[in-house]
Amino acid sequence: MNYKYKNANKFNRITLDTNPEDCNLHCIMCEEHSIFSNFKEKLFEKTGIKRRLMPKEWIEPIFAQANELGVKEIIPSTMGEPLLYQYIELFFELAEKYNIKINLTTNGTFPKKTIQEWAKIIFPVTTDTKISINGSSAFIAENIMQGIDFQRQIQNIKEFVQLRNQYFKASGYYSRITFQLTFMQNNMHEITEIVKLAAKLDIDRIKGHHLWTHFDQIKPFSFENSLESRKKWNEIVEKAFSSVEKFRKTDGNKIILENFVPFDLEKVLPKNEIPENYECPFLEKELWISAAGKISPCCAPDELRNSLGDFGNFPKTKLSEVLFSEKYLYLVKNYKVFEVCKICKMRKP
Repeated sequence: MNYKYKNANKFNRITLDTNPEDCNLHCIMCEEHSIFSNFKEKLFEKTGIKRRLMPKEWIEPIFAQANELGVKEIIPSTMGEPLLYQYIELFFELAEKYNIKINLTTNGTFPKKTIQEWAKIIFPVTTDTKISINGSSAFIAENIMQGIDFQRQIQNIKEFVQLRNQYFKASGYYSRITFQLTFMQNNMHEITEIVKLAAKLDIDRIKGHHLWTHFDQIKPFSFENSLESRKKWNEIVEKAFSSVEKFRKTDGNKIILENFVPFDLEKVLPKNEIPENYECPFLEKELWISAAGKISPCCAPDELRNSLGDFGNFPKTKLSEVLFSEKYLYLVKNYKVFEVCKICKMRKP
Protein backbone atom coordinates (compact mmCIF):
# COMPACT_ATOMS: atom_id res chain seq x y z
CA MET A 1 0.00 0.00 0.00
CA ASN A 2 1.55 3.26 -1.11
CA TYR A 3 -0.01 6.34 0.48
CA LYS A 4 0.93 9.61 2.10
CA TYR A 5 0.00 10.56 5.65
CA LYS A 6 -2.83 13.13 5.71
CA ASN A 7 -0.51 15.69 7.34
CA ALA A 8 2.43 14.93 5.06
CA ASN A 9 3.23 18.62 4.85
CA LYS A 10 3.85 18.50 8.63
CA PHE A 11 5.06 14.96 9.36
CA ASN A 12 8.63 14.88 8.07
CA ARG A 13 11.07 13.31 10.52
CA ILE A 14 11.85 10.09 12.41
CA THR A 15 14.54 9.65 15.05
CA LEU A 16 16.02 6.20 15.72
CA ASP A 17 17.77 5.68 19.05
CA THR A 18 20.02 3.09 17.47
CA ASN A 19 22.78 2.71 20.07
CA PRO A 20 22.05 4.65 23.28
CA GLU A 21 24.71 2.80 25.30
CA ASP A 22 27.53 3.62 22.87
CA CYS A 23 29.24 6.88 23.78
CA ASN A 24 32.83 7.92 24.28
CA LEU A 25 31.94 10.92 26.52
CA HIS A 26 30.22 11.54 29.87
CA CYS A 27 28.41 14.87 29.46
CA ILE A 28 27.14 15.93 32.87
CA MET A 29 23.59 16.63 31.63
CA CYS A 30 23.17 13.33 29.76
CA GLU A 31 20.42 11.12 31.13
CA GLU A 32 22.40 7.96 30.41
CA HIS A 33 26.13 8.75 30.32
CA SER A 34 26.56 11.45 32.95
CA ILE A 35 28.86 10.65 35.87
CA PHE A 36 25.78 11.40 38.01
CA SER A 37 23.56 8.85 36.25
CA ASN A 38 22.58 5.38 37.41
CA PHE A 39 20.34 4.90 34.35
CA LYS A 40 22.16 1.81 33.12
CA GLU A 41 21.99 0.11 36.51
CA LYS A 42 18.25 0.79 36.76
CA LEU A 43 17.71 -0.43 33.20
CA PHE A 44 19.54 -3.69 33.93
CA GLU A 45 17.62 -4.22 37.17
CA LYS A 46 14.33 -3.67 35.37
CA THR A 47 14.96 -5.50 32.09
CA GLY A 48 18.17 -7.52 32.39
CA ILE A 49 19.48 -5.67 29.32
CA LYS A 50 23.05 -4.40 29.50
CA ARG A 51 23.32 -2.90 26.01
CA ARG A 52 20.55 -1.84 23.68
CA LEU A 53 21.31 -1.99 19.97
CA MET A 54 18.82 -1.56 17.12
CA PRO A 55 18.92 -4.67 14.88
CA LYS A 56 20.30 -4.14 11.40
CA GLU A 57 17.28 -5.87 9.84
CA TRP A 58 14.94 -3.14 11.12
CA ILE A 59 16.65 -0.26 9.39
CA GLU A 60 15.52 -0.68 5.78
CA PRO A 61 11.87 -1.46 6.73
CA ILE A 62 11.85 1.78 8.73
CA PHE A 63 13.18 3.71 5.73
CA ALA A 64 10.57 2.04 3.51
CA GLN A 65 7.70 2.94 5.85
CA ALA A 66 9.10 6.44 6.26
CA ASN A 67 9.16 6.83 2.49
CA GLU A 68 5.48 5.84 2.26
CA LEU A 69 4.62 8.47 4.86
CA GLY A 70 6.46 11.23 3.02
CA VAL A 71 9.23 11.58 5.62
CA LYS A 72 11.98 13.98 4.58
CA GLU A 73 14.61 13.30 7.29
CA ILE A 74 15.80 10.46 9.50
CA ILE A 75 17.99 11.07 12.53
CA PRO A 76 20.29 8.33 13.83
CA SER A 77 20.71 8.12 17.58
CA THR A 78 20.69 11.31 19.65
CA MET A 79 21.31 9.23 22.78
CA GLY A 80 24.81 7.87 22.52
CA GLU A 81 27.18 8.72 19.67
CA PRO A 82 25.60 7.65 16.33
CA LEU A 83 28.93 7.36 14.51
CA LEU A 84 29.77 4.49 16.88
CA TYR A 85 26.74 2.49 15.69
CA GLN A 86 28.09 -0.51 13.82
CA TYR A 87 25.54 -0.16 10.99
CA ILE A 88 25.65 3.62 10.64
CA GLU A 89 26.93 3.50 7.05
CA LEU A 90 23.74 1.66 6.07
CA PHE A 91 21.79 4.79 7.04
CA PHE A 92 23.61 6.84 4.45
CA GLU A 93 23.22 4.15 1.77
CA LEU A 94 19.46 3.89 2.39
CA ALA A 95 19.12 7.66 2.48
CA GLU A 96 20.30 7.75 -1.13
CA LYS A 97 18.12 4.78 -2.12
CA TYR A 98 14.91 6.24 -0.67
CA ASN A 99 15.73 9.92 -1.27
CA ILE A 100 15.44 10.66 2.45
CA LYS A 101 18.01 12.96 4.01
CA ILE A 102 19.98 12.28 7.19
CA ASN A 103 19.99 14.83 10.01
CA LEU A 104 23.01 14.01 12.17
CA THR A 105 23.87 14.90 15.76
CA THR A 106 27.43 14.06 16.82
CA ASN A 107 29.85 15.02 19.58
CA GLY A 108 32.61 16.05 17.19
CA THR A 109 35.07 13.28 18.04
CA PHE A 110 34.49 11.53 14.67
CA PRO A 111 35.42 8.04 15.94
CA LYS A 112 36.51 4.96 13.96
CA LYS A 113 37.34 6.77 10.69
CA THR A 114 39.26 9.78 9.49
CA ILE A 115 37.33 13.01 9.10
CA GLN A 116 37.88 12.80 5.35
CA GLU A 117 36.25 9.36 5.30
CA TRP A 118 33.28 10.57 7.35
CA ALA A 119 32.90 13.63 5.13
CA LYS A 120 32.59 11.50 1.98
CA ILE A 121 29.80 9.49 3.65
CA ILE A 122 27.98 12.34 5.38
CA PHE A 123 27.79 15.33 3.05
CA PRO A 124 26.02 13.88 -0.03
CA VAL A 125 22.84 12.93 1.89
CA THR A 126 22.84 15.05 5.05
CA THR A 127 20.80 18.20 5.58
CA ASP A 128 22.46 19.20 8.83
CA THR A 129 25.31 18.00 11.05
CA LYS A 130 24.69 19.24 14.58
CA ILE A 131 27.91 19.15 16.59
CA SER A 132 27.50 19.27 20.37
CA ILE A 133 29.69 21.96 21.83
CA ASN A 134 29.23 23.48 25.28
CA GLY A 135 31.78 26.22 25.70
CA SER A 136 34.36 28.38 23.98
CA SER A 137 37.15 27.48 26.40
CA ALA A 138 38.70 24.13 27.22
CA PHE A 139 38.01 24.55 30.94
CA ILE A 140 34.23 24.99 30.51
CA ALA A 141 33.79 22.57 27.61
CA GLU A 142 35.78 19.75 29.19
CA ASN A 143 34.02 20.09 32.54
CA ILE A 144 30.64 19.72 30.85
CA MET A 145 31.42 17.22 28.06
CA GLN A 146 33.65 15.08 30.23
CA GLY A 147 36.16 13.08 28.19
CA ILE A 148 36.33 15.59 25.31
CA ASP A 149 39.65 17.01 24.16
CA PHE A 150 38.39 20.49 23.35
CA GLN A 151 41.30 21.61 21.19
CA ARG A 152 41.09 18.38 19.19
CA GLN A 153 37.33 18.85 18.81
CA ILE A 154 37.83 22.36 17.43
CA GLN A 155 40.47 21.11 14.99
CA ASN A 156 38.07 18.33 13.90
CA ILE A 157 35.30 20.86 13.30
CA LYS A 158 37.62 23.13 11.34
CA GLU A 159 38.63 20.29 9.04
CA PHE A 160 35.04 19.06 8.71
CA VAL A 161 33.80 22.52 7.67
CA GLN A 162 36.62 22.89 5.13
CA LEU A 163 35.66 19.55 3.59
CA ARG A 164 32.00 20.62 3.50
CA ASN A 165 32.95 23.81 1.67
CA GLN A 166 34.99 21.82 -0.82
CA TYR A 167 32.09 19.41 -1.39
CA PHE A 168 29.69 22.30 -1.93
CA LYS A 169 32.03 23.90 -4.47
CA ALA A 170 32.38 20.63 -6.37
CA SER A 171 28.76 19.41 -6.21
CA GLY A 172 26.53 22.42 -5.60
CA TYR A 173 24.89 20.66 -2.64
CA TYR A 174 25.17 22.48 0.68
CA SER A 175 25.04 20.51 3.95
CA ARG A 176 24.51 22.77 6.95
CA ILE A 177 26.70 22.56 10.07
CA THR A 178 25.32 23.59 13.47
CA PHE A 179 26.67 24.12 16.97
CA GLN A 180 24.28 22.45 19.41
CA LEU A 181 24.27 23.66 23.01
CA THR A 182 22.56 22.91 26.27
CA PHE A 183 21.61 26.22 27.87
CA MET A 184 23.15 26.21 31.36
CA GLN A 185 24.37 28.81 33.83
CA ASN A 186 27.84 27.25 33.78
CA ASN A 187 28.40 27.66 30.04
CA MET A 188 26.20 30.35 28.54
CA HIS A 189 28.20 33.19 30.06
CA GLU A 190 30.58 32.36 27.18
CA ILE A 191 27.92 33.03 24.52
CA THR A 192 29.77 35.94 22.91
CA GLU A 193 32.92 33.85 22.52
CA ILE A 194 30.88 30.86 21.32
CA VAL A 195 29.38 33.00 18.55
CA LYS A 196 32.82 34.40 17.71
CA LEU A 197 34.21 30.86 17.49
CA ALA A 198 31.31 29.72 15.31
CA ALA A 199 31.84 32.64 12.94
CA LYS A 200 35.56 31.93 12.71
CA LEU A 201 34.84 28.28 11.85
CA ASP A 202 32.06 29.10 9.33
CA ILE A 203 29.30 27.44 11.36
CA ASP A 204 25.84 28.13 9.91
CA ARG A 205 23.64 27.93 12.99
CA ILE A 206 23.70 27.83 16.79
CA LYS A 207 20.85 25.87 18.33
CA GLY A 208 20.10 24.82 21.87
CA HIS A 209 17.58 23.96 24.54
CA HIS A 210 17.18 24.50 28.25
CA LEU A 211 18.45 21.94 30.72
CA TRP A 212 16.55 18.81 31.71
CA THR A 213 17.57 18.57 35.38
CA HIS A 214 17.88 14.80 35.65
CA PHE A 215 20.19 14.97 38.68
CA ASP A 216 20.37 17.07 41.84
CA GLN A 217 23.98 17.95 41.03
CA ILE A 218 23.00 19.91 37.90
CA LYS A 219 19.83 21.62 39.14
CA PRO A 220 21.74 24.82 40.08
CA PHE A 221 22.67 25.22 36.38
CA SER A 222 19.08 25.72 35.17
CA PHE A 223 18.01 29.21 34.11
CA GLU A 224 14.48 28.44 35.28
CA ASN A 225 15.40 28.38 38.98
CA SER A 226 14.49 31.94 39.91
CA LEU A 227 13.54 35.36 38.66
CA GLU A 228 17.20 36.34 38.90
CA SER A 229 18.36 33.44 36.72
CA ARG A 230 15.57 34.11 34.22
CA LYS A 231 16.74 37.71 33.95
CA LYS A 232 20.27 36.40 33.44
CA TRP A 233 19.02 34.25 30.55
CA ASN A 234 17.34 37.26 28.93
CA GLU A 235 20.64 39.15 29.10
CA ILE A 236 22.35 36.19 27.40
CA VAL A 237 19.77 36.20 24.61
CA GLU A 238 20.44 39.90 24.03
CA LYS A 239 24.20 39.24 23.94
CA ALA A 240 23.71 36.37 21.50
CA PHE A 241 21.81 38.48 18.96
CA SER A 242 24.25 41.34 19.37
CA SER A 243 27.14 38.94 18.81
CA VAL A 244 25.80 37.47 15.56
CA GLU A 245 25.59 41.01 14.19
CA LYS A 246 29.20 41.67 15.16
CA PHE A 247 30.82 38.32 14.32
CA ARG A 248 29.86 37.06 10.88
CA LYS A 249 30.84 34.12 8.75
CA THR A 250 33.57 34.55 6.14
CA ASP A 251 30.90 35.09 3.46
CA GLY A 252 29.46 37.98 5.49
CA ASN A 253 26.27 36.16 6.44
CA LYS A 254 24.95 36.06 9.99
CA ILE A 255 24.88 32.86 11.99
CA ILE A 256 21.32 31.66 12.58
CA LEU A 257 20.23 31.48 16.23
CA GLU A 258 17.56 28.96 17.15
CA ASN A 259 15.64 28.74 20.45
CA PHE A 260 17.26 31.86 21.86
CA VAL A 261 13.95 33.15 23.20
CA PRO A 262 13.73 35.43 26.24
CA PHE A 263 11.52 34.61 29.18
CA ASP A 264 8.46 36.84 29.54
CA LEU A 265 9.17 38.20 33.02
CA GLU A 266 5.89 40.10 33.20
CA LYS A 267 3.65 37.16 32.38
CA VAL A 268 5.18 34.15 34.06
CA LEU A 269 2.75 31.28 33.67
CA PRO A 270 2.24 28.82 36.49
CA LYS A 271 4.31 25.65 36.06
CA ASN A 272 1.14 23.67 35.40
CA GLU A 273 -0.08 25.90 32.57
CA ILE A 274 0.73 25.90 28.85
CA PRO A 275 0.02 29.03 26.74
CA GLU A 276 -3.24 28.73 24.84
CA ASN A 277 -1.63 29.65 21.51
CA TYR A 278 1.28 27.20 21.94
CA GLU A 279 1.68 24.26 19.55
CA CYS A 280 3.83 21.21 20.33
CA PRO A 281 6.90 21.17 18.04
CA PHE A 282 6.75 17.37 17.68
CA LEU A 283 3.18 16.02 17.47
CA GLU A 284 2.11 15.20 13.90
CA LYS A 285 5.64 16.10 12.79
CA GLU A 286 8.01 13.49 14.24
CA LEU A 287 8.21 10.02 15.78
CA TRP A 288 10.94 8.29 17.79
CA ILE A 289 11.84 4.59 17.74
CA SER A 290 14.03 3.21 20.52
CA ALA A 291 16.70 0.55 20.11
CA ALA A 292 14.21 -1.90 21.62
CA GLY A 293 11.50 -0.85 19.14
CA LYS A 294 9.36 1.32 21.43
CA ILE A 295 7.61 4.03 19.40
CA SER A 296 7.26 7.43 21.07
CA PRO A 297 5.69 10.76 20.08
CA CYS A 298 8.46 12.98 21.45
CA CYS A 299 11.99 13.13 22.84
CA ALA A 300 11.27 13.73 26.53
CA PRO A 301 13.37 11.65 28.95
CA ASP A 302 12.42 7.99 28.89
CA GLU A 303 10.51 7.76 32.18
CA LEU A 304 8.61 10.98 31.48
CA ARG A 305 7.48 10.12 27.97
CA ASN A 306 6.18 6.77 29.18
CA SER A 307 3.42 8.77 30.86
CA LEU A 308 2.12 9.80 27.44
CA GLY A 309 0.98 6.24 26.73
CA ASP A 310 1.95 3.09 24.88
CA PHE A 311 2.07 3.62 21.11
CA GLY A 312 3.32 0.17 20.20
CA ASN A 313 6.61 -1.40 19.21
CA PHE A 314 8.40 -1.73 15.89
CA PRO A 315 8.32 -3.94 13.83
CA LYS A 316 5.00 -5.32 15.12
CA THR A 317 3.41 -1.86 14.96
CA LYS A 318 3.63 0.09 11.69
CA LEU A 319 4.36 3.80 11.86
CA SER A 320 1.15 4.59 9.98
CA GLU A 321 -0.82 2.66 12.61
CA VAL A 322 0.57 4.94 15.31
CA LEU A 323 -0.33 8.14 13.49
CA PHE A 324 -3.93 7.02 12.90
CA SER A 325 -4.45 5.40 16.31
CA GLU A 326 -7.06 6.73 18.74
CA LYS A 327 -4.40 7.06 21.45
CA TYR A 328 -2.16 9.23 19.28
CA LEU A 329 -5.01 11.40 18.03
CA TYR A 330 -6.16 11.88 21.63
CA LEU A 331 -2.67 13.02 22.60
CA VAL A 332 -2.55 15.47 19.66
CA LYS A 333 -5.81 17.01 20.83
CA ASN A 334 -5.20 16.95 24.59
CA TYR A 335 -1.43 17.08 25.17
CA LYS A 336 -1.66 20.26 27.23
CA VAL A 337 -3.17 18.32 30.15
CA PHE A 338 -0.16 15.96 30.40
CA GLU A 339 2.34 16.78 33.15
CA VAL A 340 5.41 16.07 30.99
CA CYS A 341 4.18 18.60 28.40
CA LYS A 342 3.80 21.22 31.14
CA ILE A 343 7.47 20.94 32.07
CA CYS A 344 8.88 20.29 28.58
CA LYS A 345 12.30 21.89 28.04
CA MET A 346 11.98 21.69 24.28
CA ARG A 347 9.17 24.23 24.04
CA LYS A 348 10.00 27.90 23.84
CA PRO A 349 9.51 29.93 27.04
